[in-house]
Amino acid sequence: MIVGNERITGLSPAVVGELVAELGPLWHERHRARLVSRVRMRAVGAGARYKLVFVDRLLATLVHPRHGTTHDVLACWFGVDRSTITRAIGEARPLLAERGCTVAPGLRLRTLADVVGHLGTSRKTAILDATEIRVRRPAQGTAGRDRFISGKSKQNAVKVMVLTDAEGRLLFCGEARPGGCPDITQARASGLVDLLDTGPWVEILADAGYQGLGGQTGGQVVTPPHRKFRKHPPLWYEEMHAREKHAHSSRRIRVEHGIAHLKNWRALARHHGRREYLPATIQAVAAVASHQQNVTRPLAHAA
Repeated sequence: MIVGNERITGLSPAVVGELVAELGPLWHERHRARLVSRVRMRAVGAGARYKLVFVDRLLATLVHPRHGTTHDVLACWFGVDRSTITRAIGEARPLLAERGCTVAPGLRLRTLADVVGHLGTSRKTAILDATEIRVRRPAQGTAGRDRFISGKSKQNAVKVMVLTDAEGRLLFCGEARPGGCPDITQARASGLVDLLDTGPWVEILADAGYQGLGGQTGGQVVTPPHRKFRKHPPLWYEEMHAREKHAHSSRRIRVEHGIAHLKNWRALARHHGRREYLPATIQAVAAVASHQQNVTRPLAHAA
């Protein structure tokens, strides 16, 4: 029932089947490697069997971020102990995160370098933006506690960089930083400027939060036009500036659709868990969401 209901996992049964077929052997291999690597009093494989098979472990890992379901509720649902669910999610989440964003059958992008190389090869335009995920406030006395306060929302948050293509399909989601980090600082710290400087020429659309990157990247990052008249601008200039801003906004609006698709996963709307697990959760959600997008809206050249 869980596999066949897309409202529960956010994925079609075909996609869930592909994930099971791909990740199942990897999970079994890593599980056996963990058993072999430690000092043992009995042979590998001896002892009690897991009550939760890999398929159920994967489903629990998908339902947890999709609906923000607690480990206690999942434990009752699957009829196991809470610690079993915690361990299952901790084992399956990295497997999903390592898949990267699927842009075509057999083609996945895992790093910003992969994205820049793909854009240079395909001659496609990308759209850059950042989104915030609300998190729990760090404990009092924690170093850097105020860095998580977002200047935009005035709430404790983590900022995530998102890159989509011109149709809103996910190309990259990651580089999580405290919410107080400006968008342009996050982009520079991620190494995007260096990649654009040394890689192929690409076009990336961005909003006003990234103004300044255009000059650093030779015009590869395109931002809204600057205002040349601060006071008492002529009417013709106001009309021209409004048209240019609208045209730029119309081209980059698809990244907002991609972000909204991510925020359908409750854990990326507001994260209630530990902050150190959030980057892996973000990458895992981006991996499965991009896979689902590729199935429902395949690229024209991949059809």
